[in-house]
Amino acid sequence: MTGKIIIETKSLVKQFSMAESFFTALDSIDFTMNEGEFTGLIGPSGSGKTTLLNIIGSLDKPSKGEALVLGESIGTLSAKASAALRNRSIGFIFQNFNLLPVYTVYENVEFPLLLLGVEAEERRVMVEEALRWVDLLDKRNSRPGQISGGQAQRVAIARAMVKKPRLVLADEPTANLDAANSHHILQTMKKLNEDLGTTFLFSTHDEKVMTYLKRRIFLVDGKIDRDERV
Repeated sequence: MTGKIIIETKSLVKQFSMAESFFTALDSIDFTMNEGEFTGLIGPSGSGKTTLLNIIGSLDKPSKGEALVLGESIGTLSAKASAALRNRSIGFIFQNFNLLPVYTVYENVEFPLLLLGVEAEERRVMVEEALRWVDLLDKRNSRPGQISGGQAQRVAIARAMVKKPRLVLADEPTANLDAANSHHILQTMKKLNEDLGTTFLFSTHDEKVMTYLKRRIFLVDGKIDRDERV
């Protein structure tokens, strides 16, 4: 299932200024991930997992060391190049869904394709395909306020997947869902990983998510405590 290296960090450090000192959120992180993996960064709040996910997603930059993602060195990218990398190759799934409330389900999923300049007919085909993946084509004309939390998270998955990114980053994607919806969401993502070969990297401390992962990287106080393959 797994192929070439898609993520590699080398002595990665992230520090934040605090008054007259600084806080080290990530301390000498070294790991690699191959294409096609279904992996989680595991740890309590404050362990550094979301900070690491943000750097991998080119939403932030390392203070020291290096993060190579899809062949790009995140620390050296301009804001424009970072945005291009995200738009082209990375999908994001957030715990609060981050759907645009005035847009329909269809329009929310279509939005990344508009940023990429995809032609209208191709957009239609791609959006309908993505909504079928998550079994929500019948909700295409609904707005986020008219659907359940579980359905909203499935829309967020469709939006992340519509451009068929090589990498999907999911930050606590089940945090606001009940157990039944959490399992439905995780089964959907596992199937997309298996069928499309998409690489998934989670940030989580949810036991339900951990049971689906093929690899678990445990973070404690900004350091990798252990790295387990299931």
